[in-house]
Amino acid sequence: MEKEIIILCLLLALLQFQVDCSWGFSSSFPSSSHLCLPDQKAAMLEFKSTISIDDDNCEVYPRTNSWNRSIDCCSWEGVSCNNVTGHVIGIDLSESCLRGSILANNSLFHLHHLQWLDLSSNWLDGSLLENSSHFHLQRLQRLNLAYNHFNGPISSQFYSRFVSLTHLNLSSSGFSADFIPHQISLLSNLVSLDLSIGDFSGLMRVDARGFGMLAKNLTKLRTLVLDYADMSGVSVTSFLNLTSSLGHLSLGFCQLHGEFPSEVFGFPYLQHIDLNGNKNLAGYLPETNMCSTLKLLDLSGCGFRGSIPGSFGNLTQIISIDLYGNSFEGQIPNVFGNLNKLTSLTFSSCNFSGQLPTTLFNLTEITQLDLSHNQLSGELPAVFNLTQISHLDLSYNQLEGSLPNHVSELQLLEVFRLSNNLVSGGVPSWLFTLPFLQNLDLSYNKLTGPIDRIQRPNSVQVVDLSSNNIHGPLPNSFFDLVDISLLNLSSNNLSGVIKSDILLKLRSLKHLDLSKNSLLSLSTSNNDGKYSFLELETVSLSSCSIIQFPNFFRTSALKSLDLSNNNISGGISKWEAEGWEQLTMLNLSYNSLTTLEQFPGMQLEVLDLHSNLLQGPILSTCLNLQIQNPPQFLKAFFISENKLTGNIPSFICNWSLLMVLDLSKNSLSGTIPECLGYFSFSLEVMNLQMNNFSGKIPDSFMNDRLRSLLLDDNQLEGPLPKSLGNCSSLGILNLGNNKLIDTFPHWIASLPALQVLVLRFNRLHGPLPNSIAPTEFSALRIIDLSRNEFSGPLPTKFFRNLRAMKDLPSEPLELPRFEIYIHRTTFHSGDQYDFYYQTSVKVRTKRSEIELVKTLAIFIAMDFSNNHFSGQIPEELGELIFLQMLNFSHNNFSGPIPSSLGNLAALESLDLSSNKLDGRIPSQLTNLTFLEALNLSENNLVGPIPHVNQFGTFDNDSYSGNLGLCGFPLSKQCGNPVGPKPPPPKFKEVEGSGIAFIWKLVMMGYGCGWVLGLSIGYIVFTTGRPWWFVRMVETDFQRTVTRWIRRNHRRN
Repeated sequence: MEKEIIILCLLLALLQFQVDCSWGFSSSFPSSSHLCLPDQKAAMLEFKSTISIDDDNCEVYPRTNSWNRSIDCCSWEGVSCNNVTGHVIGIDLSESCLRGSILANNSLFHLHHLQWLDLSSNWLDGSLLENSSHFHLQRLQRLNLAYNHFNGPISSQFYSRFVSLTHLNLSSSGFSADFIPHQISLLSNLVSLDLSIGDFSGLMRVDARGFGMLAKNLTKLRTLVLDYADMSGVSVTSFLNLTSSLGHLSLGFCQLHGEFPSEVFGFPYLQHIDLNGNKNLAGYLPETNMCSTLKLLDLSGCGFRGSIPGSFGNLTQIISIDLYGNSFEGQIPNVFGNLNKLTSLTFSSCNFSGQLPTTLFNLTEITQLDLSHNQLSGELPAVFNLTQISHLDLSYNQLEGSLPNHVSELQLLEVFRLSNNLVSGGVPSWLFTLPFLQNLDLSYNKLTGPIDRIQRPNSVQVVDLSSNNIHGPLPNSFFDLVDISLLNLSSNNLSGVIKSDILLKLRSLKHLDLSKNSLLSLSTSNNDGKYSFLELETVSLSSCSIIQFPNFFRTSALKSLDLSNNNISGGISKWEAEGWEQLTMLNLSYNSLTTLEQFPGMQLEVLDLHSNLLQGPILSTCLNLQIQNPPQFLKAFFISENKLTGNIPSFICNWSLLMVLDLSKNSLSGTIPECLGYFSFSLEVMNLQMNNFSGKIPDSFMNDRLRSLLLDDNQLEGPLPKSLGNCSSLGILNLGNNKLIDTFPHWIASLPALQVLVLRFNRLHGPLPNSIAPTEFSALRIIDLSRNEFSGPLPTKFFRNLRAMKDLPSEPLELPRFEIYIHRTTFHSGDQYDFYYQTSVKVRTKRSEIELVKTLAIFIAMDFSNNHFSGQIPEELGELIFLQMLNFSHNNFSGPIPSSLGNLAALESLDLSSNKLDGRIPSQLTNLTFLEALNLSENNLVGPIPHVNQFGTFDNDSYSGNLGLCGFPLSKQCGNPVGPKPPPPKFKEVEGSGIAFIWKLVMMGYGCGWVLGLSIGYIVFTTGRPWWFVRMVETDFQRTVTRWIRRNHRRN
């Protein structure tokens, strides 16, 4: 009897074992009989009938193609059955090109014995989980619906019906949910949970209570992925409540903030931790107890601080480390000797400095190494011994030394970036023989010498050697690199002539930049036209020694051509423009072109012809030829600084997409066409300054995107057009030097973005408006009303509103910047042509006139000179503490100089001459320590001249015509040489003040004269287009002034 019981128990155990282990058994195993149950087959065939196969996007064999009624369903691809009962227990249709809608009542969910279901990576949609009452899958343990297009909410009953789930993956599945429901904590058997989204398109929120319940109840969790979920309401300290058995934690771009608890890095089973993209998440890496089982560490785009701890040396299982964009400090420690499994290391933009550790280059398995954008220094490290390396980036550091003459390793190298360092020496030829090299960037170094002859040219596709000191001709062997698609050799000292037949060998060339090689030219033989460059799209030959248009571009499909700053003369005829039909960007500026017979190309979006010798009525003649077929896509047209005559033809208004129109500095005449006020609702800049236009300004402006309107230095007359009040984005309005007759335009006050207003040298008259709303004129930074006939007292409300001159500035005046999207026109094969348009404004100071271009963005000035203003100068003027230039000369102001002017901390030029001011010079003016130019002449001032600080540097001309003044520098001595001490300044410069340093940089020294200093600053800002430097100076200036003003406010 006992024996029978034992046998029975063994049989039952065997049966249970078969059922339990059937999870991993596939129906592909042979069976003596058909296992498939009819109802199971019918349910799956019904499911198949509801979906289709997306053949157009399918690169794999769809599994459902094997689902055939005549075949045992347990033999179908993607189907697994219990080998004893025949029940379907598993379906895997991932990446099966399925398309269609699945609802909760789908027949697939009647397979009661189903234990796992994978429908991931298809094109399925429908509100699958909206009503879970139709589900009969209580045995389901694994569910994967990731990467589909489902919709609708997830029913709260779903979580109570599937308590057996151990693996749930709804990543990027498309279900709509404002937040992850708290009921998910009911799935207490979960081992793996993935609710990530993949991007910000369908953000789900995780609140503090929900995450707390999840951490408390899901004690079996090994994998947690919540990438792109909004966890901004979750305290990062709550991560300490997660089960310590967690092995995989991924919380990328979850909007986490605060100090991340370093104890999490010590979870004993942790293998994968990804916190990337949480820019407000800070913390420190633990000095000890960092989990030695860690395989992946990704903290990129966070704000971790401190240094790399020595505990990194214990990560013997680590495979990938990414710390990009954090705020570490100090040197990279020498702790990498035991990390023999490390294949990818990214320390880019981490603020590391000093020399590189030697153990870093003994990593035998490393394939990707990125140390770019740091402050690493010293000799080039021994990176050339890394035999497995494929991607190596050391760019944007301070590494020195030269490249070795011979390297036998690096045979697997695909990408090598060493740009923006201090590397010197020659360009060794072995770089061009590495068998797998695709991308080589050595730009912005100090490489010299000619390029050596290449023995065995490789298949490199991108070569950038720009901004070095490479000289001599290019060897012919260089053109054996036949797979090059992008070649940039600009800003070197290359010489010689590149012939068409040699260049033609680069049959894959798409982007070529040889600009700023003044001794380099191209061959221009008559046979050049027979050569064809079918792949070539962008060419930049700016600042070379080119004297005529290269013929061999006529048979290409060029999209972008830059021949600016050369010696090309003559004109553009129909023959010259052959091959330019597909051009979207053409730059011929700074040449000696005289005629334009043919409009170059009908696909153009940017055409730059400025600074040539073009003359005559070119606009009329050329556009007349195009009247039947005008350019449809033109967005920017520059033809300034030529010798054009004639008028503006009205059919220029057919360019309905135009963003920038610059016809300035010519001799154009006639009236401005009425249609220019409304022809393009994309127009942002209209520059017609310095011509001979006459008549009235069109009163037809309707464009709310117009940002700069420059009509100064013409012969325009009549009133100011009130329709300009419709231009709500207008930031710069310059109507100076015309013959306009009007009162002050009250409607200008309603322009919220207006920052520069120049109405100088017209015939405007009457008082300034006294009734002003609190928000009007609040953005003004430069106002010039000089040389008009304005009269009356200055309204105090006007000065109170000028918040941009007296409050802490938020941002500098943003010069118009344009992103014009063009099909493959940028050099680096993108889709965007990005440029700044330089707006200039003339300012008169110290009896000189200067033109502000880049410094316009940080300049604050007021000029009311040469009018008939009267009364006293308002005390409120002293509140404009950021004012740099003030000119009230040649008016009828009377009374004393306001002592409040001593508060103008940033003032550099002050001109109150030729008025009727009386009284003493306020001693508070000696607090103006940046004052470079002062003119108080031709007034009725009396008493001693202050002689401290800047006042000891001004000469007689600053005070002449004031018979009652005495003391240095005048010859008239005062009766009491000892005057009262000046009161303490309201704003006092402290030792080491940053504002002084900034303005010593901009003005280039003390006592050099304001005009000279600003001119030097102008040269710095306009040479070489250092946009990053311009932005840095502007931002740093504002921050420094802000801190300085705040500090002095507190002290007073």
